[in-house]
Amino acid sequence: MIISIQSWVSYGHVGNAAAVFPLQRLGFETWGVNTVQFSNHTGYGHWRGTVFEPAQIADLIEGMAERGALKHCRAVLTGYMGDPALGTVVLETVARVRAANPGAIWACDPVMGDVDGGFYVRPGLPEFFRDRAVPMADILTPNQFELEYLTGRTIVDLPSALDATAAARALGPKVVLLTSLVRPDAPADQIELLVSTAGGAWRVTTPLLPISVNGAGDAVAALFLAHWLKTDGDAAAALSAAASAIYAVMKETHARGEREIQLIAAQDELVAPRELFVAERVG
Repeated sequence: MIISIQSWVSYGHVGNAAAVFPLQRLGFETWGVNTVQFSNHTGYGHWRGTVFEPAQIADLIEGMAERGALKHCRAVLTGYMGDPALGTVVLETVARVRAANPGAIWACDPVMGDVDGGFYVRPGLPEFFRDRAVPMADILTPNQFELEYLTGRTIVDLPSALDATAAARALGPKVVLLTSLVRPDAPADQIELLVSTAGGAWRVTTPLLPISVNGAGDAVAALFLAHWLKTDGDAAAALSAAASAIYAVMKETHARGEREIQLIAAQDELVAPRELFVAERVG
């Protein structure tokens, strides 16, 4: 069982709407805790809905604890957080889950911003991730912008990317997945995913499709967590499976000309991608 604490949209696939279905499709009972209920992704410029108070999220966790559910939880997955107060609830939840099941892990997607637009979260959240969340996380899944912020490193090539992922691991996480590595010395029509552990580092390279979509990073974090659990912590296998699945989703999304990732249309490839991208050891 997995607890996924993220945003929710009714239209499209971001946050829990991008994470819960892949986890379920891969065989994991997943309990979604929604931090917001929006009509659509805020990137559209207009949306409707509600941001839930941190106390409401804590109340939902308490309700699950009263059912004795926390001892069955193998992992907590988190993504976008509205403010640092919700972050505190997440930290408390992770501590409670670990107390109930010492083998449980926390996969933290430190959603803060991206290369094109910089930070897009409330003041205090970047510092919360850097100073409080990252040291507690087991798996960290930043994009390139977020990894550079968390480590104070600048990524310009593969060696500097490896240096940055190692620096992130030194902050606490056992596993760091860089979800989007784009470097000047690589072909412009490719994108890489890079995973770093104490036992080594691996990368997967896939074609870079000419699309801009919502929710891909949320889905990648969920897919990697699922395959990490299914393979008993085989980082290379989990990376290969997650990268192959998200590429299949992106390829279907591109073929349909959609802005929202086509998880339902490509659902069979979440389980068994037709194109397999093998992880290459790089460290």
